Amino acid sequence: MSCSSSSGSEEENEGIESYRKGGYHAVRVGDSFAGGRYIAQRKLGWGEFSTVWLAYDTKSSNYVALKIQKSAPQFAQAALHEIELLSAIADGDPTNSKCVVRLVDQFKHTGPNGQHLCMVLEFLGDSLLRLIKYNRYKGLELNKVREICKCILIGLDYLHRELGIIHTDLKPENILLVSTIDPAKDPIRSGYTPILERPEGNPNSGVTLNVIEKKLKRRARRAVARISERRASMGGVVRNPKPERSLNGINVSCKVVDFGNACWANKQFAKEIQTRQYRAPEVVLRSGYSFSVDMWSFACTAFELATGEMLFTPKGGQGFDEDEDHLALMMERLGKMPRKIAIGGARSKDYFDRHGDLKRIRRLKYLPLDRLLVDKFKFSDTDAREFSEFLIPILDFAPEKRPTAQQCLQHPWLNINLTHNEEKNETSLEKEFDINWNLTEMWDFSLAWGWLG
Repeated sequence: MSCSSSSGSEEENEGIESYRKGGYHAVRVGDSFAGGRYIAQRKLGWGEFSTVWLAYDTKSSNYVALKIQKSAPQFAQAALHEIELLSAIADGDPTNSKCVVRLVDQFKHTGPNGQHLCMVLEFLGDSLLRLIKYNRYKGLELNKVREICKCILIGLDYLHRELGIIHTDLKPENILLVSTIDPAKDPIRSGYTPILERPEGNPNSGVTLNVIEKKLKRRARRAVARISERRASMGGVVRNPKPERSLNGINVSCKVVDFGNACWANKQFAKEIQTRQYRAPEVVLRSGYSFSVDMWSFACTAFELATGEMLFTPKGGQGFDEDEDHLALMMERLGKMPRKIAIGGARSKDYFDRHGDLKRIRRLKYLPLDRLLVDKFKFSDTDAREFSEFLIPILDFAPEKRPTAQQCLQHPWLNINLTHNEEKNETSLEKEFDINWNLTEMWDFSLAWGWLG
């Protein structure tokens, strides 16, 4: 779960039934933690294992994200593992410049439901998932995509090359902007006055009222939406399309977050990793995995940022399951999987015959990535070709052939100063890295480097 102002689970509530022994700790606005150092301000989100709160650090006078784990032993153990990884990340990045969320503090808090491990993280903004939704599922400008991709790759390069950590669950929800999309939701930019003591009222009503109010608001929104749909369907009412939103003024610098499923490369503990749509083929086939699974997820995320849609959305069908459909979708976009890879996993026999062909999905509709970008998403031929040349090597079926994050940072597509059909401006990250190559030099470099074959 993300320590953001808009977690992926904020549309629903965690429910009061999980506030019990071994479960969540009931927090009220104004509650203090760690001997009074941190004061709860408002809830940011929740996940299966924890809730996250905006808190005010009275020692540093900064706002932070306070992540409070469920108290049952298995949740405490998971928290200890995450704290171990986050501590290593913070220790290796004293200047906080590696585009990975920073652990500020950690402590234990005892409440009526047990003892809860708590993590204090730097406060960040909205997730890339929320940015995609805010942009109404339309692709972001390619300059914005480049800037975001650079941040993610800087983070992955640090995790992989310097620390030996595999994230294992990279996706838009787990990458947060450094500030909120809406300035009013940023406690600093909005001039928010911190709450330093608990407001008067029923001390036991906070959680219950919060749940009930949110449920009532959701029901009201759904009812209004249904009425609007009925009115539109009756009498031929034509809805005006919503105007496009401008992302100008939104800082798209971002950081990788949520290390609850991450692992050391030499201490892997799970065979099935990654969220379905961002899962690499070697994970589906159980062929073993390494840092390159994060690179596959990165490519899927980059595509989603540029188009507003997921690259792969597998579904089960008559006679086949989601995994086989996922493999079929991969091949429809990337070409036939080499036989050696197709039959080389522990689960290969479930999906492939001895020739390397899928057992149940026989007819594939091949459409190369560049043509998809042009035909469906209306990219120019040049933009489609250049973006595809960046993504396709990262989506190689052979994990060992995928470029590393460090190599990706050198790719010409990330370093184009003058993009086709876009404003001729350097992005803030391009200025930071002082990239002044011209287009001809970059393509010469790429050919010499062997990226384009």
